[in-house]
Amino acid sequence: MSLIKYLIRRSLYLIPVFLGITLLVFSIERLAGDPVQIATFGNTHITEDQRQRIRQYYGLDKPVYLQYLHWLSELLVLNLGDSFGGGSVSNLVGQGILATLELQLLGLFLSLVIAIPIGIYSAKRRYSVLDVTLSSSALVGTSIPISFMGIAFILIFGYYLNLFPSGGAQSTIQSQYLYGNVILDQLWHLTLPTLVYTFAILAPVVLLVRSSMLEVLRQDYILAARASGLGDRAILYKHALRNALIPIVTYVGLYFGGLLAGAPVTETVFNWPGVGALFVVKTNVLDFPVIQGVVVLITLMTLVANLVTDLTYAYIDPRIRID
Repeated sequence: MSLIKYLIRRSLYLIPVFLGITLLVFSIERLAGDPVQIATFGNTHITEDQRQRIRQYYGLDKPVYLQYLHWLSELLVLNLGDSFGGGSVSNLVGQGILATLELQLLGLFLSLVIAIPIGIYSAKRRYSVLDVTLSSSALVGTSIPISFMGIAFILIFGYYLNLFPSGGAQSTIQSQYLYGNVILDQLWHLTLPTLVYTFAILAPVVLLVRSSMLEVLRQDYILAARASGLGDRAILYKHALRNALIPIVTYVGLYFGGLLAGAPVTETVFNWPGVGALFVVKTNVLDFPVIQGVVVLITLMTLVANLVTDLTYAYIDPRIRID
């Protein structure tokens, strides 16, 4: 019952937060000026009468508060409006969601599978040659811009070695016919961006796991477990890791909050047709309905991720009570 009460209370708390953020996003977009005037600036082929018709079509000729209420009412029924470039925002975002999730979830999974054992082993062998090497490599990894890493991978594995395609999510129909299976073709295109994205997440997770494990391994209950004769494996994975997971859960929760935002830099470098690349393109042309829609989705995902993270805390560490 305490868990159900907590869910209800937190969900009710998220409602005004979500409404406040939507109002903030809408207000900032309106403070930038007339969206139609900004979007059509420099286009000499559009007359003022045509601009006024565009305003009427999008409801931008109404008072601002009515525009917000109309936008919010449409948002509640999952209608994100229409793009200035044509087409529904919901459809545009929906077309990129699968590609974004494909890249993001695979990169996150691989990075956690690799980083957690490395971080644990590095903490266990603290100040050894291997620990210093791993920590230094992780620091270097966090310092390398993901755009530089992506271009380097494209040049090495795509251009010089010609092992993987340098961009896109799939080959042409003719190439697919030559190379065979369509699924294998998509995995072939997915390899390079996934590797880059995995390395980008891997380095900070290794450092986070190492520092968290070092702190936990100094606790009295770990010393007591060693004194009682428990083996290193039981101490590391059954007692220490569970308590060291809380910072990692926080990191993953924040990551999931921006999941639908995609990886704008990675998707742009590899021409990956995800939400991140869509957001960059529409920002460059000041397509405000798409920008608003993506930001609202990020907000919603962040709020839900925070709720799930809080519940995970209580599961991992029984000392965290949900009252």
